Amino acid sequence: MLEKLIGLLAVWIMSVISTMGYGGIVLLMAIESACIPLPSEIIMPFAGYLVFKGDMVLWVVAFMGALGCVLGSIPAYYVGKTGGRQLAEKYGRFVLISKKDLKMADDWFKNYGEIIIFIGRLLPAVRTFIALPAGIARMNMTKFIIYTFVGSFIWCWALAYTGMVFGEHWDTLKVYFHEFHYVIAGGAIIFIIWYIRRHFQNN
Repeated sequence: MLEKLIGLLAVWIMSVISTMGYGGIVLLMAIESACIPLPSEIIMPFAGYLVFKGDMVLWVVAFMGALGCVLGSIPAYYVGKTGGRQLAEKYGRFVLISKKDLKMADDWFKNYGEIIIFIGRLLPAVRTFIALPAGIARMNMTKFIIYTFVGSFIWCWALAYTGMVFGEHWDTLKVYFHEFHYVIAGGAIIFIIWYIRRHFQNN
């Protein structure tokens, strides 16, 4: 049942990008960065596949993905700034953010300082909620936006490039996967099952 739902999610994500183009990438990555675990591991590789097909340009895909991350992170930042840790702990479970996740992010922020916003954008799962401790700590907004954008650009570029490479070798890979979206959906299923199990283990 879970696998079927995730497969439908993957198809929906690919439909949004196919319909809205670059705007769809901005929208989906904004959702992912607003502490809602919509996996960029589906979004950006499919965009990369469209780069291979000639429908999109790699650096523009990465830029739009990073832009979406910034737009989605700003509300999360202000949630942390205005509501603080208590609000995040109270409602975080509704978007699969555990108390252990929040404590880990807080500890990293305290130990490594503001650069962890950049580093966190390069880490699966962590990137989804790293804006909250920045808001709680009242990090300078300009620095927050710069670190978020640069880290997200690298992340988005790497995932999109991976999707592009898959597309370039599709004649070989289609022996094992009949359609490209099966590759994306399969990766998404593995990631989301891991993410959900991790959430319940940490609560």
